[in-house]
Amino acid sequence: MPLTSPFSARATALEVIAGHDLRGQTALITGGASGIGLETTRALLRAGAHVFVAVRDPQRAAAALAGLEARSGQLEVITLDLGSLASVRMAAANVLSRAPRLQLLITNAGTMATPFGQTADGFETQFGTNHLGHFLLTTTLMPALLAGAPSRVVALSSIGHRRSNVHFDDPNYRKRPYEKWEAYGQSKTANVLFAVELTRRYGPQGVTANAVHPGGIMTNLQRFLPREEQIAMGWMDEHGHLNPGFKTPEQGAATSVWAAVGPELNGVGGLYLEDVREAFPFDPAQPFSGYMPYARDPEGAERLWTLSESLIADAER
Repeated sequence: MPLTSPFSARATALEVIAGHDLRGQTALITGGASGIGLETTRALLRAGAHVFVAVRDPQRAAAALAGLEARSGQLEVITLDLGSLASVRMAAANVLSRAPRLQLLITNAGTMATPFGQTADGFETQFGTNHLGHFLLTTTLMPALLAGAPSRVVALSSIGHRRSNVHFDDPNYRKRPYEKWEAYGQSKTANVLFAVELTRRYGPQGVTANAVHPGGIMTNLQRFLPREEQIAMGWMDEHGHLNPGFKTPEQGAATSVWAAVGPELNGVGGLYLEDVREAFPFDPAQPFSGYMPYARDPEGAERLWTLSESLIADAER
């Protein structure tokens, strides 16, 4: 049976973290200064964790984080541009120099439905940022995760993964026409497959990973979507009122926090989580929940890992 938690689908991050003591534990969260990332940071700090927040713009992040109630020394901001392999390596080296043991890594940052573009290393923007940047960050930080074991990786995915499997022969749209939602779906499927393969490789050594669909939340993730498109998709009405199915950022962060601290997930990885529970495979009768089987296919997961290593090695030659 799928794993469940004591919490409802509308629980908040602070409700999920209540009663947990993370003093002595170190966490890193990408994009932890806005949206659901900020609420995840707030919850981890509330439980006493030492939290590294990795962001592209540290000055802007500092302003957003200034209001958090945190003891001195609990919070550190570091620079990270997931669209640059060099920046990822520098950020990882920075963390390793200051935190030889890491218990939590939450790969929360991401981008959605962008116009066609390429990262600094020539990868399609969404695949390069959402997957390859986080892949390199996680694998480079693996010594700290192993030293901190039992440790957990939380990979933010999306219901959008159902728009596309990974196109292994052309993930960067060198040969096929670009479509922004297909590209987003591919990157979000990659996030799930990454959790599957990471758990297979490192689970026996105490490092597990699970993928999280946080739900629909209105944040700056929608910055590339015109208002008219959001209305046409049913995300809001013509007056700007959100679809009642949307969650608040505080609610959206709840599943990430459960993935990070829930005792039900001790030693468990390779799952797709939503609404503070393990998700079922997609059922057309329940169109707004569930995962596509290809996202948890172990052969696809291993193939993606090998492809990711190859793409990064080629780019860095």
